Amino acid sequence: MLYLVGLGLGDAKDITVKGLEVIKQCSRVYLEAYTSILTVGKEALEEFYGKELILADRDVVEQEADTILEDAHLCDVAFLVVGDPFGATTHSDLVLRAVKLGIPYQVIHNASILNAVGCCGLQLYNFGETVSIVFWTDTWKPESFFDKIVKNRRNGMHTLCLLDIKVKEQSVENLMRGKKIYEPPRYMTVNQAAEQLLAVVQNRQQQGEEPEVTENTVCVGLARVGGADQKIASVTKSAEKTKKKHYRKAPFLSNTS
Repeated sequence: MLYLVGLGLGDAKDITVKGLEVIKQCSRVYLEAYTSILTVGKEALEEFYGKELILADRDVVEQEADTILEDAHLCDVAFLVVGDPFGATTHSDLVLRAVKLGIPYQVIHNASILNAVGCCGLQLYNFGETVSIVFWTDTWKPESFFDKIVKNRRNGMHTLCLLDIKVKEQSVENLMRGKKIYEPPRYMTVNQAAEQLLAVVQNRQQQGEEPEVTENTVCVGLARVGGADQKIASVTKSAEKTKKKHYRKAPFLSNTS
């Protein structure tokens, strides 16, 4: 049996009772370590669960999924995900692979930012399409996320913006040369996301547009939701750009309507 187990948001103790029972009975337990920020160390999880964890990075999950599923029809294997198991499309692919191989599976859900964002006071049923804001490079500055925010706003909906995480990423140069050299991990902060949003606003204004989202649009910034040191603040985009100390390693920004 393959078990996909959600770990919740911020602490080793956020796992459900059912999830903990499953982990203890499994022969192998994998910890997915690249789609979300793990706020506690692997060692802390191992101590609390009483089980050794196998780190599963992007290469393992996306290119060596068969390794995870190996013998899962004969023994129990757990795949642990920060938040909820279906918070990333990669995990749906793992389930599809299991189904094709005739391996039974069970999903044990948990809280994720997709529902915990309600802690900021905005009603969940008023959220539109969720968007991702990725790190820009010198040659790649996509703006599609902005158009989705505008669309949600026109429909009277809030937008949850998930901010980029770069873990075990290769530079284009090293990728082309086939070198297994990885860049240092990076976590987009709320103020970095605000800077990119403001840059898009300025681009649209220079093109003669009057964007519905401007530097005076109110946003809600959330950091470390579910943790003892969580931070929530409501400010305009221009003010958000300058708020650094509260939002270090803050993975979420919610745009209000």
